[in-house]
Amino acid sequence: MTFSAPVPLPPPAVPAAGEPHPYHRLAHATGRHRWWRPLVGTVMVIVGWILLFIVTDAFAYGFGTAKGYPEDGDGGIDFGPVVNTAQSLAYLAVAIPVVLLTVRWAGRRPAGTISSVEGRLRKRWLALCVLVAVPVVALTMAAMLFLPVGETSGTGDDVWVGLYRYLPILGMLVVLVPLQSAAEEYVFRGWLLQAVGAFFRSPWIAVLPQAVLFAAAHGWGTTAGFLDLVVFGGIAGWLTVRTGGLEAATALHALNNLVSFAVGAAFVGGLDSDETAADLPWQLAAIDTTMIVVYAAAVLWLARRRWPHGALSSPSAPPADKFPYPYQLAYAPPAPEGQQHGGSAGEPTDPAVAQAHPRTAWHATDGTRP
Repeated sequence: MTFSAPVPLPPPAVPAAGEPHPYHRLAHATGRHRWWRPLVGTVMVIVGWILLFIVTDAFAYGFGTAKGYPEDGDGGIDFGPVVNTAQSLAYLAVAIPVVLLTVRWAGRRPAGTISSVEGRLRKRWLALCVLVAVPVVALTMAAMLFLPVGETSGTGDDVWVGLYRYLPILGMLVVLVPLQSAAEEYVFRGWLLQAVGAFFRSPWIAVLPQAVLFAAAHGWGTTAGFLDLVVFGGIAGWLTVRTGGLEAATALHALNNLVSFAVGAAFVGGLDSDETAADLPWQLAAIDTTMIVVYAAAVLWLARRRWPHGALSSPSAPPADKFPYPYQLAYAPPAPEGQQHGGSAGEPTDPAVAQAHPRTAWHATDGTRP
């Protein structure tokens, strides 16, 4: 029985490119999402951070005990205000690797998808947001320092710590405060926002819970302070969704915290205070909220110019022109006497297939290879 020449099969079907996703829906970007992954991941973040906290604290306690440092009132080691501050900042900073590993293991997606829709931290956009935050934070801090409210009033009792003592403290703060601030962003505007967004398409449903939890994590001080933190968390969450990443929220958070710590560290006893933004009186909370709104307006203006339709992830499917090669060949049934398959011996009839599969050296006319 004589067969006609081998005819290449049509190219394999390529999956259609998936729709791009906004930041809060990136759990669906790889197609591996399951309803239980955000729940398991949230448990992993909490348990992982607690374990790292315990290990870090145990190491610090053992080191302090061996060196003869006294215990504080809470049963920990009192290393002094500077080291105690560094220790507290480090306890929070270790949440960053916990979140990244959780995204990779529990979320089954690249760890960079927690940073932005581009799968990485966009350094140029981060730098631009820092430039926007500098004048806003500077004006806000100046207003708070000169406003005669609570501890910010000039009583004349503040004592400068001295340049040689201040510079090492400032160096420590420059290193650790951005990491502490970024860790809070990766937990609240990162993991929690995407975990809720995995279930709901509306960005507002994803933004609101993390804002309340962010405020609650700072404790209860004053009503104005709590509401100020809720506003910060809500606006930071919206900026994250609108700009497609954590850069805008991290820039403001890190710079604001760094300036606050740096001002406090400049005076004797400034690092001993345990007050946070949750303890702000209403006057300072109003100034802080104004700062957040002004910063958000400036960043959103820049974001509209950069991403007119919103920052979305790229489709994950491969380009349509990248097929596996070579293609599988098949032998067609015998051709009727005097006829051949295709326009010429051994060539397919379909022009589209013919273009995709050029004639090869072993397309023999008798169905055999040379």
